[in-house]
Amino acid sequence: MRDPSGKSGTVQSDRSKSEKHQASGRRGTGSGKRPRTTGSERSGAPERGAGSYIYGIVPADVELTPDTLGVGDPPGQVRLVRYGEIAALVSDIPTDRPLGRPDDLMAHQRLLDEAAAEVPVLPLRFGAVVTDAQAVVDELLTPYHDDFRNTLNELEGRAEYIVKGRYVEQTILREVLEENPETARLRDEIRGRPEEATWDTRMRLGELINTSIAAKREADTAALLDAFTPLCVAIAVREPTHEQDAAHLALLAQTDRQPEIEEALAEFGTRWAGRVELRLLGPLAPYDFVRT
Repeated sequence: MRDPSGKSGTVQSDRSKSEKHQASGRRGTGSGKRPRTTGSERSGAPERGAGSYIYGIVPADVELTPDTLGVGDPPGQVRLVRYGEIAALVSDIPTDRPLGRPDDLMAHQRLLDEAAAEVPVLPLRFGAVVTDAQAVVDELLTPYHDDFRNTLNELEGRAEYIVKGRYVEQTILREVLEENPETARLRDEIRGRPEEATWDTRMRLGELINTSIAAKREADTAALLDAFTPLCVAIAVREPTHEQDAAHLALLAQTDRQPEIEEALAEFGTRWAGRVELRLLGPLAPYDFVRT
């Protein structure tokens, strides 16, 4: 890390006007801050044979719209379990069936990302289940209350953004062949010859190409780091997910700096037109910057 200094519904902040969270066109509602509670606030308890699935931790003064749904088939309604100045996003889930469908993972991420667009959120790993709401309080919120509250305060107004770059295959191969005479020689050597007769040469050519692309990835990632560092609170370099990845960065930034991040990325898009395809994802929950 580099430090430079189903359907999920809507998560709303119940803060005074001067303290409302704003991101991506959404804004908090409510006229007053929720007072500190001394125990759990529960909206029902899991049915028999069900557990409480935990998505993440948010400030206690958050409200949910009634259509906020989470994992499961059918999706469970998400509610808040509050303790002190923090709350857990939870829903009931049957314990007699496996959890892990792609739709469940997507619902988990979607809920956290939509929450992060409006309020600070600490995401839990997919699959966190306890027996009931009281266990959420006893096992999670009570022992870690101060740590969670302090981290949420640090994340106020911040979210994660992902910058992903993928090389255009023909362009990057042409660069490698033009810059490395050895790769061009090996390419000419295998041209028109059967694969079984040139296996070793092909292996050597592939190694040289991969090494060259890795060097380009390192240089291009460094260029993006230099550009984004002044705009971010922290940056994490992610491992490539494809051999033709040009860069894969996670940015922790103030949400009000999103236009500047978009502008910086657009400049690289112009500079690398036809060479690198760039994408920006976010605001997202800060998966790369918190550990819960």
